[in-house]
Amino acid sequence: MNLIISSIIVLGIIGLAAAIILYFVAQKFKVEEDTRIDEVTELLPGANCGGCGYPGCRGFAEACVKADTLENMLCPVGGLPTMCKVSEVLGHAVCQATPKIAVVRCNGTCQNRPRTNKFDGAHNCKIAAQLYAGETNCSYGCFGFGDCVAVCQFDAIKINPETGIPEVDEEKCTACGACAKACPKKVIELRNKGVKGRRVFVSCVNKDKGGVARKACSAACIGCGKCQKVCPFGAIKIENNLAYIDFELCRSCRKCVNECPTGAIHDVNFPTPAPVATKPVAVKTETLKVVTETTEPQKEIKPQPVTQTEEKEQQPKVETQNFTTPIKEVIEEIKEEVVEIIEDIKEEVEEVVEEIKEEIEEIKEEIKEEVEEIKEKIENHTEDNKKIDDFNNIPVSELIDESLRITPREKKEPKQTKKANTNDNMQSLNF
Repeated sequence: MNLIISSIIVLGIIGLAAAIILYFVAQKFKVEEDTRIDEVTELLPGANCGGCGYPGCRGFAEACVKADTLENMLCPVGGLPTMCKVSEVLGHAVCQATPKIAVVRCNGTCQNRPRTNKFDGAHNCKIAAQLYAGETNCSYGCFGFGDCVAVCQFDAIKINPETGIPEVDEEKCTACGACAKACPKKVIELRNKGVKGRRVFVSCVNKDKGGVARKACSAACIGCGKCQKVCPFGAIKIENNLAYIDFELCRSCRKCVNECPTGAIHDVNFPTPAPVATKPVAVKTETLKVVTETTEPQKEIKPQPVTQTEEKEQQPKVETQNFTTPIKEVIEEIKEEVVEIIEDIKEEVEEVVEEIKEEIEEIKEEIKEEVEEIKEKIENHTEDNKKIDDFNNIPVSELIDESLRITPREKKEPKQTKKANTNDNMQSLNF
């Protein structure tokens, strides 16, 4: 019994000591969290879409609390009203960010881009992108299998069954960017929504050359560069045979839309242009004489005098219509087009002149090199001629004397005979 009591007391003392130690450690290393994070989190919609660029709404709230200003901070779901509430809690000024929207940059409908094969597998864009190019000859276009539709939490994008291309509902879209991340072809892009929802963009991502792209899709961008020349703001650039409109520089003048030969550039939510009034056509009125045939003999009718007022009344009245045609606007447009054509011609002429100047300089350098070579050859030829002349001037007698001169040969010592050699040998032996 004493053993049980003592063990209980010891365990109680150990537990109390551990609790005291843990309490002091927790107080020492505790992390103080700003209470405003919870307040900001409650103000946010709680969609956790990640469109703000942070992991969930709480991550965005922490970023807002830590930031000095709310510049470039925007909740795409809550929009500006939510950011105004957050600014009231944090005491920061709200920077009005331009609203954005998801844009599908593909015009490859069933009519523009005919199907050449059929994918008999899982209807998933990521799986199809890893296996092959697509059901058409365009390897850059939309598959139409609906990965973007499955990812969207706001039911803002749907596949049109007639065209096979996804369409974005502007009222529901929050520009969270989930559909753009899910698209393996990078067809969907977040762009500025524009004033009154009006925007201009190139509805094509095909980077093939013009002929190949046009064969695959009749509405593809062929990279001709006409839109780039027409744009007065420098908002259009052509890279890899594809035109791209910078929405930060674009002013929605729509000159590029009318210039595009394939219709790859789209303008959205713009008012339709008013029909141009046609000029009235003058119609000649002819008086027709009607002869009434009767069985009774016709009586002679004497002509009665007609006054001037009656003549005016009898004359056919011509209705005058006031056609208020925008002649001045048409003239201004024609002037602008003429000025643009003249500028284009000037640029082309300047380029041609520069090329001709470069070619002339190259020809001059080549001519100089050839002239120097000819001069060297002439000098060498003159030296050879001088040598020949000097040789011809030498008299014949001198040449004969030089040819007949013979150098004296050195006299050779006579060889010793064999007898002398034998005598010498005998003398050496006697010695």
